[in-house]
Amino acid sequence: MKKTVLLSIAALVTVAVTAFKPTTLTELEIGAAIPKADYKMLDVNGKEVTLTDVKGENGLLVMFSCNTCPYVKLSETRIREVAAFAKRNKIGVIVVNSNEAQREAEDSYDEMKKYAKAQGYDFSYVVDKNSQLANAFGATRTPHVFLFDKKGLVYRGAIDDNIKDATAVKESFLKDAIVAVGVGKPVKVNSTKSVGCSIKRVEE
Repeated sequence: MKKTVLLSIAALVTVAVTAFKPTTLTELEIGAAIPKADYKMLDVNGKEVTLTDVKGENGLLVMFSCNTCPYVKLSETRIREVAAFAKRNKIGVIVVNSNEAQREAEDSYDEMKKYAKAQGYDFSYVVDKNSQLANAFGATRTPHVFLFDKKGLVYRGAIDDNIKDATAVKESFLKDAIVAVGVGKPVKVNSTKSVGCSIKRVEE
C-alpha cells in the first residue's frame, strides 16, 4: 500500500513538472524579418506602439528587459548609452518588458512607468502582454537584444562580453553591430549568448 501511494505521488509530481515545463524556444534566425511588426504594445507614455512605429531610417533595436533583474541593474548605464548611440545612427529603439508572471508585482505597468522615469528613458518601454513578442523572437533573458537593419536581423544576444563589469569590457558586440548598420556594412559578430535573468512567463 505504501509503495502504491509513493508511486502515485511520484506520478503527480511528474505531471506537475511536465505541465509547468518552460516552452522550448528558438532564437530568431539571423536575416529574419521583424516578427509581429504591427503588434500593439502599451508604452509607459500611455500610448500603444508597434515595432513598425519605432523603426528608424536604418533599422531597429529591440531590447528585452525589466525593472528588477540584477543583470539589468548592472546594465542600466549601458542600456541608456547604447540606446542613445543607436538613435544617433538613425536606428529606432524599444525596450520590452515580457515578465508577464510578475505583472501584478515588480513588473506592473505602474512600476514600469516609475522605472522609466528614474532611468530617464527617452525611448519606448512597453508591456509585452502574455510574452507574445518574446515568444516570437525566442527571447529568453533580460537583457536580451536584437538588432535589425533595413532588411532583417543582423545581431542577437548580449550587449557586450562582460555584463558584470562594464570597466572590463573587451568586446562591445552591440555597439560594433550598430556602427556596421549605420554605415551599411556587414556585422562581423552576429550572434552571442545572452546572459541574464530568465523572462518570467506565465506557463500554460
